[in-house]
Formats: sequence, C-alpha cells, structure tokens
Amino acid sequence: MTTPLGNSVRADGVDFALFSAHATAVTLCLFSADGREETDRIALSRNGDVWSVFVPGLQAGALYGFRVDGPYAPHDGHRFNANKLLIDPYAKRLHGEIIQHDALYGYDRNSPEEDLSFSTLDSAPYVPKSVVGEPEFDWGGDAKPDTDWADTVIYEAHVKGLTKLHPGVAAGLRGTISALAEPAVIDHLTDLGVTALELLPLQSFTDEPHLPPLGLSNYWGYNPINYFAPHNAYLGPDRDAVQRAVRALHAAGIEVILDVVYNHTAETWHLGPTLSYRGIDNASYYVLAEDRRFYANPTGTGNQLDMRHPRVLELTLESLRYWATEMRVDGFRFDLAPTLLREPHAVNTDGAFIRAVRDDPVLSQLKLIAEPWDIGEGGYQLGQFPKPWAEWNDRYRDTVRSFWRGDDGAHRELAGALLGSAETFDHDNRPSWSSVNFVSAHDGFTLHDTVSYSGKHNHANGEDNRDGHNHNISDNMGVEGPTDDPDITSARRARKQAMLATLILSQGTPMILAGDESGHSQGGNNNAYCQDNATTWLDWSEQDEELRDWTRALIRLRRELPHFRQSEFLHGQPSDNGVPDVQWLRADGDAMTEADWHDPALPCLGLCLTVAGHGSVIVMYNRGSEPVPPLPNLIVQLSTAPLHQRHIPAHSVVVYRSSRPYLTPSEQ
Repeated sequence: MTTPLGNSVRADGVDFALFSAHATAVTLCLFSADGREETDRIALSRNGDVWSVFVPGLQAGALYGFRVDGPYAPHDGHRFNANKLLIDPYAKRLHGEIIQHDALYGYDRNSPEEDLSFSTLDSAPYVPKSVVGEPEFDWGGDAKPDTDWADTVIYEAHVKGLTKLHPGVAAGLRGTISALAEPAVIDHLTDLGVTALELLPLQSFTDEPHLPPLGLSNYWGYNPINYFAPHNAYLGPDRDAVQRAVRALHAAGIEVILDVVYNHTAETWHLGPTLSYRGIDNASYYVLAEDRRFYANPTGTGNQLDMRHPRVLELTLESLRYWATEMRVDGFRFDLAPTLLREPHAVNTDGAFIRAVRDDPVLSQLKLIAEPWDIGEGGYQLGQFPKPWAEWNDRYRDTVRSFWRGDDGAHRELAGALLGSAETFDHDNRPSWSSVNFVSAHDGFTLHDTVSYSGKHNHANGEDNRDGHNHNISDNMGVEGPTDDPDITSARRARKQAMLATLILSQGTPMILAGDESGHSQGGNNNAYCQDNATTWLDWSEQDEELRDWTRALIRLRRELPHFRQSEFLHGQPSDNGVPDVQWLRADGDAMTEADWHDPALPCLGLCLTVAGHGSVIVMYNRGSEPVPPLPNLIVQLSTAPLHQRHIPAHSVVVYRSSRPYLTPSEQ
C-alpha cells in the first residue's frame, strides 16, 4: 500500500512521506509545542522517489519540518541544503510565519558568488512549522447553492479589505475569515444581490523580501508558500474559520470562489529563498532555463511550477480537491492560467492540466475561471480556454471605459461587449457566460479612481511610480483626484452609474469589485498589492448610498429579466413575431445604419433585446453631452438620473420595457 504524501495520523502514531527524486537523504525534524526548539531528528527511508517513516506515539498537533540533503549544484538545477528547514508541501496547517532573515537562503547572501555559494545558517527559527493532522469539521446540513452560471453575479473581494473597518463586525474578528460569517457582512452581500464571493488568495503566502524594509507587506497574497494550509493571519482565533464562513455564506445562497496561484511560488528566482519545493527537489518542481541555474519566468515573478511533472500536477490537483471537499468552496479563479498550460514553454489549451481537471469528478463540476494571460511568449489566451471554463475578459473592461470616456469609434467595440464578446468566445459550443465581464478588479484602478485620475499614483509602493500599468483608459473629468466641485462630483457619479449599468446588463458573467458600489478610492494607486492599510480597506463610514442603491437595482433588474441572462450568443435571429433577438438602435429608436456605425463620435447607442414570451427590453447608452428625446409608448424601467420631461439625460443609461416585441418607427 502506497503511503500518502504529507502526514497521516494513525491510532498508534504518524506516517510521514515526502517526494524527492534527486535527494540523497531526508530527515524529519520534530519541534516543541511553541515551535522554537528542535527536539528530534529521524531519518526517512527511500522507496523509489518517495521517502517515508512511521513515528510511533506521535499525535495530531505535533510540529515538524524536513531537511533534505543532496547536491548543491545550481548549474545542474540542484539546490539541496540540509541547513534549511523545509515546509511540507502537503501540510494542512502551519504554525508561525516566515521571518525575513539571511538564513532563509540556500546561498550566502554576502558572497560575491551569489547563489553559487553555500549557506551554513540554520533557517529553522525563521520558517513556519508544519502541523500534524487535518482539521475536522461538522458541516451539518450545509448545501451548496449551485447557482447556474447564467444567474451568477460575482463580487471580488479581499477578506481583510472587506472586513477590517466594518463597524458591524466584532473588533477581534475584523480582517479575518471569521468576519465573512458575520451577519453584517452577509447582509451586505445579500442586499446587493450578488451570488458569488470571489476571494483573493487564502492559501498560505509570504512577503516579497524587498517589502519589509520599506515598511510594506504582501497584501494581495499572490506569493504562495503552501497550497493546503490557510494563511494564518486570516484565521484569527478560529482554526475552523474557513469552514464556518463557507457554511454561513452557503446558507445565505452565496457561493465561494477562491483565487489560487499555482503558476509560481514565493521561492521566486535564482536569488530567492529556500522554503520548501526548491530544497525538496528544485529540478522536479520548477521549469528551468537552458542554463539550469536559472528559471523559466512567464509569470514575471521569478519562477514557473512544472505542470508536466506528474508529482507537481498531483500536488496541484490534490490541493484543489482538498479545498473543494474539505473546505467546500464552489470554484476557483486561476491566476496567470496560461502558465499552467505551458509544456514547457508553448501554451497548450488541451494540455495535461486542462485534461486532468476535465476528467476529475470533483473539479470538473466546479466553477472554473481563468485569468487567460501571462507575460510569456504567446501568453495572451483570451477566448482559448475550453468549455466549461470561464475567463476574465480584460477587453471588455477596456471597451467599456473607452466608450464612456468618449473615445472615437468605441461604440463599435461596445456592441460586441454587450453581447458577451461573441467574436472571442462563440466557438466550440461555449456559452455566453464564458466571458467574465468587469470594469475594475483588484489589479488596476477602482471604478471611482477610473473617473478621478488620469494617471497612476503608486509612489507609496516604493518604486518611484514605475510599477503598475499605464494603459488605464481613465479620465479625471477636470481635476486629478478628490474635489469639492459639485459639477465634477455629479459627473463622476453619473459615469460610475453608467459603467455599472453597462456591466450588469451585458450578456456574460458580471464581476463587481468590492467597494465599487460605494465609491471606494485607492487614491489613484493601480497596483496596491503591498498596501495593507486604509488605501485598500473599505471605509464603511464613507458609503455612497445613492451608488449602492443603483447597483442593487441593477442586479435586481438583471435577475428579473431573462433578456440579460441568456446563455446562447445572440446573432439577430428571429425571436418573437419575426422580431430579431437583438437590434441596434439610434437615439430616435430607429435601426442603426451603416453611416451610424461609422460615425466616430456617435453619442448614443441603443440595444433592443427580445425574448419569446417576454417582450422587448431597450437599453439606451447616451455618452453624449446632450439629452436625447425619449422613446414613445415604452415603460421606463430604470434610469441613471431623473428623466426631465422623459428625456434621456446626457452621460446616462436608460432601460425601457415593452410587453410586446419592439418595432422600430420605420416598421410601425
């Protein structure tokens, strides 16, 4: 019988097993209950590529780590150093945190030979200890919401940013996973009407070494050290916090989607620390360059996990299944997903990882979302992931921002975006919900900053404003940053309302960034990955109630009208009484002409959707500076501003309804 990797508790002791194909010796190190004193060292025996040992009498809760010996030969891809205590890749819990210190590195950081030198410093005092055992939890009557993709509205949030300043959460729980189970947080989500909470990484991560000296820390969490154990700083006083939060959210009808980072680890480039995988078997875990001293780096963060290797793929799949079964999350969003498909360099959208997930009886049933790009050659793969994957659609974001900024010709791209970006996703029987639409996300400007800043303001990140992208398609609307000018303030709110309406009423899956519904600003910082402070924490005392009410009304309208939740792409086919399922309208309600489509400054675009048995819905997108006359004989369902004499205000969105299929004035 094969011993499972990691630790396995038996009645009379604990089994340990570790994979390493190139090691010459593996030692289990046991520690005192506080993790400070190494109490025992036990050699593991080898069977093929797996090293194992049984320790009689040991119990759940014991602390341990591994020391792995072998060649230290960077040019051959080997970086073994038994002076380094290593985190078990399969540990389900960790004790303590990474403490930045030179001992974390397998080489002498003061040597001119850099990583070709060898460090004799013991890293044990500075590394988290792995914990024996797995958490057990009584799920009771938990039932997953199992929301249809067509009905899904995603709310992307950071567990700390969402809850740290929430006055309705007990002070001791703010900023932790436990806060997600608090009624005040759940009430906000259900009141808005979102159906899924997409959380930035919860798996254990650490700071990039350059951040602590600047007084900064990794806030987003895209720097993983372990794929099973939840990040200790988020757990707070409750070791079962993840399970309790998921159960409470499920009870409220809200799914949980976890952002995961299997493309690289916190060990980063050749001058990075030795924390786990590098010291266990560097040449197996990572994709190495031709000079095996260096790493393939399509992520831009220093290294690339090698999904071609069966043990790396196995680790990835087992951790995903663990979060899906033991933590009961409902789906995953994969950071820099093309990196997972590189074999080893070219992207293969039918490669080992995709096939393994598709064939897995658990994972194939979850919501799977790809961030469909990395920075490597051929890394932009928008629209290329197979069904049933959904994908973040950054072109949608850019198109909506461009249209409402008033860019010439942007209405032509907007038309496709409103219908689920069929030109990108309508192939191989993919549904329209494959496009995850957003106008802002954790990476980039918030919605408020998109209408308040013309350029990024990232000086607080300590990189002289060089970090973060420059193509923001933003507009300060007259003043860079905050202003008391009532005209600018009003114009900014109108544009935010219009962009939210465009997002929520488009075909595809809408994703709202937490705080956009209430006017949250990051002061123009479009790369706030290291800002664990009021820059990123939502200020619940400064809520834009009007904007939040508008967002709630939009989500309710989307839920009520099937016109906005169609799974099949629309191509102008007859729907009801011969009326096409989609029509494009001018401001006067008549059909768009070829000349209208080629008018670069077209001020108003109308979209009519007709569903058999449900009549028609007309959405008018007026980006012009002048009001537009109303459409006659139609019910006004929703408007971004009061309709003065029933005119469509400038810079606004108005939704009309007709119980019958809509006929243009020329057809009547």
